[in-house]
Amino acid sequence: MNFDPLYQPYASNRYPIIANNGMVATGSAQASAAGLEILRRGGNAVDAAIATAAALTVVEPTANGLGSDAFAIVWMKNKLYGLNSSGYAPADISREKVLAKGHEQMPTFGWTPVTVPGAPMAWAELSKRFGKLPLIEVLQPAIRYAEEGYPLSPMLAKMWERASERFAKEFAGKHKFDEWFKVFTKQGESYHCGEIVKLSDHAKTLRLIGETDAKAFYEGEIAQQLVKQSKRDGGYFSLDDLKDYKASWVEPIRVNYHGYDVWEIPPNGQGIVALMALNILKEFDFKEKDCTDTYHKQFEAIKMAFADGMHYVTDPDCMAIDYHDLLKPEYGKARAAEIGKIAKEPKIAEPPKSGTVYLCTADGEGNMVSYIQSNYMGFGSGIVVEGYGVTLQNRGHDFSLDENHYNVLKPRKRTYHTIIPGFITKDDKAVGPFGVMGGYMQPQGHVQVAMNLIDFHLNPQMALDAPRWQWVKGKKFTIEPEFPNAVALQLQSLGHEIVPELSRVSFGRGQMIVRLENGVLVGGTESRTDSNIACY
Repeated sequence: MNFDPLYQPYASNRYPIIANNGMVATGSAQASAAGLEILRRGGNAVDAAIATAAALTVVEPTANGLGSDAFAIVWMKNKLYGLNSSGYAPADISREKVLAKGHEQMPTFGWTPVTVPGAPMAWAELSKRFGKLPLIEVLQPAIRYAEEGYPLSPMLAKMWERASERFAKEFAGKHKFDEWFKVFTKQGESYHCGEIVKLSDHAKTLRLIGETDAKAFYEGEIAQQLVKQSKRDGGYFSLDDLKDYKASWVEPIRVNYHGYDVWEIPPNGQGIVALMALNILKEFDFKEKDCTDTYHKQFEAIKMAFADGMHYVTDPDCMAIDYHDLLKPEYGKARAAEIGKIAKEPKIAEPPKSGTVYLCTADGEGNMVSYIQSNYMGFGSGIVVEGYGVTLQNRGHDFSLDENHYNVLKPRKRTYHTIIPGFITKDDKAVGPFGVMGGYMQPQGHVQVAMNLIDFHLNPQMALDAPRWQWVKGKKFTIEPEFPNAVALQLQSLGHEIVPELSRVSFGRGQMIVRLENGVLVGGTESRTDSNIACY
């Protein structure tokens, strides 16, 4: 990679972190420390990723939990592997049943949008195939955080307070949400920055997952309580839904972008949206980052990619086309030719916002992991499995109730999925893992960060720190406060609707690790949240 580690054009005042034995990058100092602890115990990058992911369910429950879904890209012994651990809808649910309850679209909270959680299965699968240490040992740092407690960091506290305020209004008088208030508030009052949080039920569940390689979650006492609670409160789960679930090892998909292979997990994930955009943008030679033409082409490409992605992407068993066709060079070339001098408006739905955690790890043996897990929207469905601290995601909210839509709700179907880990290689050698969290911001973040690294030769920290933009709907884009004003005005003159944002919260949270040719690791971490890199 050709970048200057001292070049610092943006306001974070952070330099990239350099190490050679191991590195863990994530949005939480405690979680990064957990991964580093496992590396020092003799674990590899996969063990460290599992430890970090488990710790994040404890120390960042505002975005993920034990009831999350997960995806991973693993570089192990010079080969790339993909894991899709997203869950399907229960066998007993249907579009007709949801409509009969008076819903015109999939609800956000409660049991209806809950699909089978995939994260515990992901940990067990990764550990079994690539780990060096027993799963129970790898989960020890997370168990310790849950039992002994940890203090809330500033951004975490803000998200916690926001969720507590919203849930107090949304869930008032609805007893199926009582467990959330019992576990995550102080008798209804939110926790605040610097206060200690202990999650004893969470610790118990982590221990059960570790001791049984996640079987307790899918076949044992945790599964039984989840199903019992679901039946009591109008959900659709059966024990078979959990017992039958398996994570899927998949072949990652790629686009060669200006000499580098950018990799994503195939559908049902939306990583293909990032690749479709890059497949369009590779037709252009970008000389300057902060200029109107560069941003205009990025804006138009991401709108085209979303138009196609949100139309076609769903459970791959239910897709009407071969998703590989969306990545063909001729397809990207044809779409690139459609980009004119003024903004065009695609006819697609308005993307919602959400919460996710991303992490990446690397060890001294050359192994690397790009990993992401999420409850989708903050604490997810608001449902917590009683006595076990399991917050259940609301991923099923993305299902359509339109019988003609490719992503229509069906039993045992996996929905369009927003969470995506990324990876970059060059000449069949690892460059490194990267990712940007944040719902439908994610493929947009992937495009921006990858281009910052590849086209504009920014070091990993600056590639993350660079001011971001986000497509919202139609011709509307939001921009961060640091976005160049003169360029924003010119983009507006081309027909783009530019809306400056005062807060950077909605523009995603990313991490990146790059391995140099001599094996040295260069890490960048997110300045928009409580992030940290642990290394040695």
